[in-house]
Amino acid sequence: MSNSDVAAGAPTPIVSVSPVTLPAADRGEDLQIRISAPVVGRELPILIFSHGFGKSMRAYAPLVDYWAAHGFVVAQPTHLDSRTLNITPDDPRHPEIWRFRVADLKRMLDHLDLIEATVPGLAGRLDRGRIAAAGHSWGGQTVGMLLGARVIGADGLPGENMSDARVTAGVLLSTTGTGGADLSPFAAEHFPFMSPSFAEMTTPALVVAGDKDQSPLSVRGPDWFTDPYHLSPGPKSLLTLHGAEHSLGGVAGYTVTETTDESPERVALVQQLTTAYLRSALYPGDDTWVTVRAALRDDIDRLGQISVK
Repeated sequence: MSNSDVAAGAPTPIVSVSPVTLPAADRGEDLQIRISAPVVGRELPILIFSHGFGKSMRAYAPLVDYWAAHGFVVAQPTHLDSRTLNITPDDPRHPEIWRFRVADLKRMLDHLDLIEATVPGLAGRLDRGRIAAAGHSWGGQTVGMLLGARVIGADGLPGENMSDARVTAGVLLSTTGTGGADLSPFAAEHFPFMSPSFAEMTTPALVVAGDKDQSPLSVRGPDWFTDPYHLSPGPKSLLTLHGAEHSLGGVAGYTVTETTDESPERVALVQQLTTAYLRSALYPGDDTWVTVRAALRDDIDRLGQISVK
């Protein structure tokens, strides 16, 4: 048994059901989601996951399967920017897709009864008092909004507060930093909403960044992706992965073509540390985060570093 098994517990079989359809008349398309859950256990914590640009509910199996096998019920939407929907820039919804993304996550939380009734064997097994959110890339910005981040408007002021008190912990993977002068000309023209203020992102979160993640969206270096940690109030934790690029070793899927830094070892560390963090963040007094960091100290020192505030 590995150190991670000792700390996080042995995995259990999981079941995934998709598509689960949530009515969304105001969205133009009903919301299609995927639910992954352990086949055993009760009072299961809920984790909603927001995919990166163009992805769908079928992506991120390395993370979703692991989280579900270690006790989380994971809900994944297919956002409107997904390539499976093929919404073009001339679609009237396009400028507001970032808002629809946040609404998608809230819609899932609004329909937990329907989710429970649709997924065989899930009814009565959710712990609705323990809800976390995680996201990768654009999904990280989406989740950050639930945690209290705001989009700075053209007037230079933080916009609408879209946070959700039901979400009490977050994981932000490869999440973009500040906008304005930090954006590349392309990003400034096409993604004006990519201008977050983290000053009110008060919900506890783990930020995960790669120190080789050089984004074409920013004129800054990989430190851009650590902004959600440095510019938000605590409590926050930061996992910086040495040599990691935007895919953090391959979290978006098994053998996906956009993974430029494939590393099963790096993905395993992300799996274990995010699971441990969420467990302790959702359960006051739980020491899994401390235990796993101690058990994996050698791996963490070799593959990255952790900061806490």
